[in-house]
Amino acid sequence: MPLQLYDTFTRTVQPIKPHDGKTLRFYCCGPTVYGPAHIGNFRTFVMQDIFRRVVEADGTPTRHVRNITDVDDKTILKSQAEGCQLTNFTNKWRDRFHEDCSALGLLTPHVEPSAVAHIPEQIELITKLIDKGHAYRNSDGSVYFDVRSFPTYGHLSRLADREITTNTVDREQDDEYERNSAADFALWKASRSEDGPNWWKSPWGHGRPGWHIECSAMAMRHLGESFDLHSGGIDLVFPHHENEIA
Repeated sequence: MPLQLYDTFTRTVQPIKPHDGKTLRFYCCGPTVYGPAHIGNFRTFVMQDIFRRVVEADGTPTRHVRNITDVDDKTILKSQAEGCQLTNFTNKWRDRFHEDCSALGLLTPHVEPSAVAHIPEQIELITKLIDKGHAYRNSDGSVYFDVRSFPTYGHLSRLADREITTNTVDREQDDEYERNSAADFALWKASRSEDGPNWWKSPWGHGRPGWHIECSAMAMRHLGESFDLHSGGIDLVFPHHENEIA
């Protein structure tokens, strides 16, 4: 009997096998390195580790990609509060995460991309979304995904339009950027004074990527546009994984 997992998208148990018949390729949402990971975070990483071991024990090769989120609102806010350069700050907590993974005996992913190292890929993906009519630039240079352009938005989380708007506001209550709809999410955030020196050049002006586009760009870079499994904590179903699908 093939390995089976519960699929959040279909709400059913599904067999897991490589769609290319060779290597099972999967992406795991990794830590945001602004502090120590807690036991709930590590439950996710332990389960991913068990999954990989079972697949490989059955004779199927894997390609395991787990990212490091090293630029977002939290990492910038904490590094600025500590008066620390962003890279030095996130490297400290990335190394602590690796130490904890070693203490738990977790396998090292085949690829561990960082968001900062993949900003060119994120800019390229945002440009494609704008060209396809799925995203728009606002007056300050921020870019947002227009959820109304994606008819199946909300299918993963099973949220109605009103719930999507409410949950988005709750999860992004500190987001003061302009957008056409409260449910639209940031792909690129224009530079603000409180961000300090943490900005990059883009076709829309100086700024930084939004959280959700980071994982999409890294997954596509290292696994292609189609792969076998995307996993993460249950708290990421909405808005993070919903937005990644869009």
